[in-house]
Amino acid sequence: MTGSAREFVVEADGGSRGNPGPAGYGAVVLDAATGETLVEAAEYLGVVTNNVAEYRGLLAGLRAAAELDPDATVHVRMDSKLVVEQMSGRWKIKHPDMKPLAAEAARVFPPGRVTYEWIPRADNKHADRLANEAMDAGARGEQWSPSTSTAELDAATDRAASAGRTAGSRRSGDRPAAAPAGAGEAADVGTAGGDALSAGERLPRTTTRTGAGSAASGGADGAAGASGGGEAAVSGGGAIAGERVGRAARTGAGGTAPGAAGAPAAADVRAAKVVASPGWGPPDMGAPATFVLLRHGETPLTPQKRFSGSGGSDPSLSPVGREQAEKVAESLARRGTIEAIVASPLARTRETAGIVAARLGLPVTVEEGLRETDFGAWEGLTFGEVRDRHPADLDAWLASPDAEPTGGGESFAATATRIAATRDKLVAAYAGRTVLLVSHVTPIKTFLRLALGAPPESLFRMELSAASLSAVAYYADGGASVRLFNETSHLR
Repeated sequence: MTGSAREFVVEADGGSRGNPGPAGYGAVVLDAATGETLVEAAEYLGVVTNNVAEYRGLLAGLRAAAELDPDATVHVRMDSKLVVEQMSGRWKIKHPDMKPLAAEAARVFPPGRVTYEWIPRADNKHADRLANEAMDAGARGEQWSPSTSTAELDAATDRAASAGRTAGSRRSGDRPAAAPAGAGEAADVGTAGGDALSAGERLPRTTTRTGAGSAASGGADGAAGASGGGEAAVSGGGAIAGERVGRAARTGAGGTAPGAAGAPAAADVRAAKVVASPGWGPPDMGAPATFVLLRHGETPLTPQKRFSGSGGSDPSLSPVGREQAEKVAESLARRGTIEAIVASPLARTRETAGIVAARLGLPVTVEEGLRETDFGAWEGLTFGEVRDRHPADLDAWLASPDAEPTGGGESFAATATRIAATRDKLVAAYAGRTVLLVSHVTPIKTFLRLALGAPPESLFRMELSAASLSAVAYYADGGASVRLFNETSHLR
């Protein structure tokens, strides 16, 4: 490499609307010194998975950079923890579809010439815009066209508007409280304000833009633009470009945020002490493990409001419950963010998970720890029937989390210990990923209670509908953030 070799920043994004589903990629090459956008690349890929699409985007970005200067050094910034960790050599590549793509990406530049950094989704908007433009074009039966792209302008406008909102809140003495975007959450798209560009205004371009089949994109190689994004530097963008790319240029190989969960404490201690991480916590903790918590669809016992735990008849879904599962499957497919599915071993959860899995094209892993509480002799009874038959036991159960249902059922304290241990196990197994957990009322409420640091009696103050969605994000420092609770709009 000569002393005149250039330094580039490559930002790439990939995603699939369905996972697998219609996919496209977006990639942008920036001059590390000036922040100037040098190359934009995007392409509709057909039907592939999110992870394959992300690798295709990385490959397209690296090839575009090599086309500009094969002797350059490159710093890759992506919001895919999986790709960053695998290409950095810290995680193994096991999936057969990703191994050849990773090997091909590693060959574009000599070893040691490329470094990788994980960035939050909110810092990757330029590539995200390109990727979504490509997927939109594919939906119309077209390929992405650089002549109609507004990705660079949109990303710059969004960043300027966001900066204006942040400055305004600081001037008024408000503390920023934006939580790190989790997998599956779309980043806020701000309207132009302050120093933002007006709706029709365009910046002067010195940009090379490549679409499908171009030399820079390497033909069909590209990746689907995923959700969530970030702000790209723009030629002529003044302080906006200088601030963001200056930060990228200063970050070396050691800048990758940690993604592994912190060492878990004993389950009973965590169940009592875990406290939610403040929304304005440090942004360098890596992508969280995000649990999307799905309560199973209705069974014949659900509308009758009967105790139905892990020690009863183990009913299957009713026709209404199967319809609910189909609706939630369709909703999750549109979001395209679920990367794995884990279900309780009971029939109603396995059936619900199976319907969703068939729509998303994912396998189901069964986890014993997600089962419902065992309600002992109360199984199959209504609350009123339990009150009539076992009034003293019911009063004790309502008064203390340590009390067991009649006949040796499971106390809420025992359930909390089990759920805390299951949570820690799954956070370690799915660090940085978005996982659908198909479970029951008590386990889901317990996940939420522990994340909030709420007392046991809070279990009686939550309403959790059949086939509802809730979500909790777990960060590497052990903190948690509740993102969603009892969402049922997909059933309407």
